[in-house]
Amino acid sequence: MDSLIAAAARALATGDALGALKRVALRDDPPALALRGIAMAQLGEHPRARELLRRAARGFGSHEELARARCVVAEAEVALAMRDLGGSPRSLIAAAATLDAHADYANALQARLISARRLLLLGHLEDAAAALAHLDARGLPPSLAALAELSSAELALRSLHIGPALTALARARKAAERASVPALLAEVAEVRAALDRPAARKLFAGREQLLRLDEVAALLDSGALVVDACRRGVRADGAWQSLARRPVLFALARALAEAWPGDVDRKTLIAAAFGVRRPNETHRARLRVEIGRLRALVATLAHIEASTDGFVIKPRDGRSVVVLAPPIDGEQASLVALLADGAAWSTSALALALGASQRTVQRALAELEAAGRVRAIGQARARRWLSPPLTGFTTILLLPAALPFA
Repeated sequence: MDSLIAAAARALATGDALGALKRVALRDDPPALALRGIAMAQLGEHPRARELLRRAARGFGSHEELARARCVVAEAEVALAMRDLGGSPRSLIAAAATLDAHADYANALQARLISARRLLLLGHLEDAAAALAHLDARGLPPSLAALAELSSAELALRSLHIGPALTALARARKAAERASVPALLAEVAEVRAALDRPAARKLFAGREQLLRLDEVAALLDSGALVVDACRRGVRADGAWQSLARRPVLFALARALAEAWPGDVDRKTLIAAAFGVRRPNETHRARLRVEIGRLRALVATLAHIEASTDGFVIKPRDGRSVVVLAPPIDGEQASLVALLADGAAWSTSALALALGASQRTVQRALAELEAAGRVRAIGQARARRWLSPPLTGFTTILLLPAALPFA
């Protein structure tokens, strides 16, 4: 490694992308191309960074598998920043194995961190937890240790484990301070600030109260029957009944919970569940069928009884009933929450994260664009979607997750 390459690498390690470019900007040999790609990524020029890293990987010979593996890891990190979540993670796994075989444990850890962060973005919390459990950041550069702790903190926050999240954030802050990388310090501060912002709304007896994440966790552990409009299900004492794929049943459950301890008349329930303002006998018959289905699904948590005018929900063991509503309303709330991270997302990546079809996401984006809540950049396959950051509250509870809160 010549002196300019070494100096550029040291500059990149401290976050000085411009300093690194000054040393290698006019060079086209593979090591310089790789460093230029990393520098461009740090400056936010992700498409150009990806092109340079691919050129560097092609430039390294077959006997330079270590260098090629490092390029694969760098390109995977750029893809994560671009929210390009498609494709197979096999090349990243193979690169991590190659790096381990050459005793490059720092870059091997980086590869596994990228894989875990991708799983977090997709909402695969159980898989992300398994990936993070096998990481060992001891003795590695403080910047990587900070990223590992940040990932652990995000996993804990998404699972509403506030104590472990605070502990991981404290370790992340110390590691970021040792690394002296401003971007890392800012990221730690942003995650910590999420704990102090409203994360949800508690609807109870006709009143509304903003809740922080720790207050949400306390509510879910309180023993109350919670109709969770963030995850679309019903929860009490750790028992969880998902209604995410039963929108009519969830609409009925929410309407009944918002009216508790009173009842809800049939006309109001039909409007909430079916969107019909002038019901007929067919709608009333369908309401009886759907109420029967809801009654069977939540039988272990509550009774749903007929009243003179409609129906009333009566939780078991004399519990109270509350609705946990997201900080923002609307069918596209999760989509807005994903875009609120400030990154530019492709339609395919949004569909993958939400577990929806691309056509469904395209329709939702068109509605949000018409309302001025999102904007598109680029054309055709290069089109990406952006949204202004949502200030004043955190959207953690709106992000996709494969599992209910544990």
